[in-house]
Amino acid sequence: MKSVLLASAPPVFVLVSAHLLQRLAGIVLPTWLLVIAAVCSTPFMSAFRIWARHWKISREAKRMGAKLLPNWEGKSIGNFDILQTLMQDFRAGYVAEHFAKTTDVLGPTYLMELLWDPTVVTSDPAVIKTVLATDFPNYVKGDFFRSYMYSVLGTGVFNADGDMWKFHRTMTRPFFTRERIGHFEMFDRHTNKALQMIKERFRAGHPLDFQDLVSRFTLDSATEFLFGTCVNSLDSALPYPHNASSPAKASTSTTASAEAFAAAFNSAQHVISERGRTGWIWPLFEIFKDKSAEHMRVVDNFLEPVLKEALTKKERRIREETKEKDETEDETLLDHLVKFTSDPVVLHDETLNILIAGRDTTASTLTFAVYLLTQHPEVLRRLRQEVLSKVGPTRMPTYEDIRELKYLRAVLNETLRLYPPVPVNVRYTVDATTLPNTDPLGKPYYVPANTAVAYSVFVMHRRPEYWGPDAEQFDPDRFLDERVNKYLTANPFIFLPFNAGPRICLGQQFAYNESSFFLIKLLQHFSEMSLDTEAQPADSRPPADWAKDSGRKGMEQLIPRVHLTMYSKGGMWMRMQEATYDETDDA
Repeated sequence: MKSVLLASAPPVFVLVSAHLLQRLAGIVLPTWLLVIAAVCSTPFMSAFRIWARHWKISREAKRMGAKLLPNWEGKSIGNFDILQTLMQDFRAGYVAEHFAKTTDVLGPTYLMELLWDPTVVTSDPAVIKTVLATDFPNYVKGDFFRSYMYSVLGTGVFNADGDMWKFHRTMTRPFFTRERIGHFEMFDRHTNKALQMIKERFRAGHPLDFQDLVSRFTLDSATEFLFGTCVNSLDSALPYPHNASSPAKASTSTTASAEAFAAAFNSAQHVISERGRTGWIWPLFEIFKDKSAEHMRVVDNFLEPVLKEALTKKERRIREETKEKDETEDETLLDHLVKFTSDPVVLHDETLNILIAGRDTTASTLTFAVYLLTQHPEVLRRLRQEVLSKVGPTRMPTYEDIRELKYLRAVLNETLRLYPPVPVNVRYTVDATTLPNTDPLGKPYYVPANTAVAYSVFVMHRRPEYWGPDAEQFDPDRFLDERVNKYLTANPFIFLPFNAGPRICLGQQFAYNESSFFLIKLLQHFSEMSLDTEAQPADSRPPADWAKDSGRKGMEQLIPRVHLTMYSKGGMWMRMQEATYDETDDA
């Protein structure tokens, strides 16, 4: 609406001015002149505003002793060609590919103006440290971010600034204690169910979509952890590959409510992520319909009765004047949150935000960890050996076990380095400021107020200047050998899978525990893993020309994609060899 009003203001001004000229001075302008003036007024005023903004920025930069950022310049008006390129990357290309290529040319921090809307793009750890930590108060999610995320995230912690963010953070932080994030009995129940489904599928001779399975596992774990009410998505039949025989396909014809919830959840996230990439014109594509609305109705149908039950329990405790239970193991996050507020909107938004974080990021990590193990059997063997020697073939892992499995942690860290669940994020400046220049003798870079700063940990995690010449190779030992001190200890902001600063992920250790637990149990039961490329849908196999790329892109056997978090297009279809009794018994 604001954009429409701004665009219509110049022609309205022309017509009003002509009317006043006629009434006050008796001068009547020809109709053709009025039409031309009205039509040209909007682009003229837009050009003038752009020129005035650039002039103001140049003056302000000089006053602050700073320099302007290098500019990613396209070939079309408004850099529309760059916008098309980025949208093509999002829909069919490789993750952040053009951000990485432009970094090679312009350096790790540069400016792009899409339809005259400026965005600073960076993969420089010094700049990211400034944004997330040292100058944290000057960088916020901002009004524009909230505008396209609001229909899904509401005012939850990931979409809030200022006092509202502090309120959500204060509510949630106390819950993530060691006792609560070590819900290993809960992990064990859902993992055992998942493992049984894997075995049944492979014993029947069919491949498995591992991404679908761990998405169900993390959804069931997350909903039980958050609400005490599990969505039971693992009870629904697993999908079969596109090339399965028709009887097998027929068994998946019924869509369970859990599947509908998960599908709607994914679709809503896809809508809001595409809005962000479209830029300030995104409302034009949703004039007649909020594209997230139908998906959110499905999500809300699940959430609303759960929230009502939590509030009813709170009212019952107050009415009966019962003593609120102590910090017990069976208290859910929702039980904890209702101690702070009875506002159903606040509770809805916060739990949904945490559900996205708790489910999607861990599912992404497990998917890409196992993907990398299929590509590196020597790592798989070494990791299994560590698991079997420290935990054994059948025992449930403990919190202490996970702390001692150093190679497992290195495998997870290396997975998170190459495939961070949130590859690109954004903040907006509050006041005009400066950002560090990689040239120690150069002036700092000027950034105007209310400007987007998009930072890509995906690009940063793969840059050789931060991680060494083998930065795009999968090598868990980089987190164990001398490279730790050489690269990471010397510059800790080069590794940020969980963000950093005051907004660092509260569920970081919960995610490590859940991922570690599942992988330990998986490796206790299976000794070999491989991708089934024939089962992978044809449109989700990497294009042949990807193999010509000299970097990570050329190694891919699947297509990484992003909505809010990373995932594999078309799933990740694979086969596993079940461990024999003698093998595990000997271990």
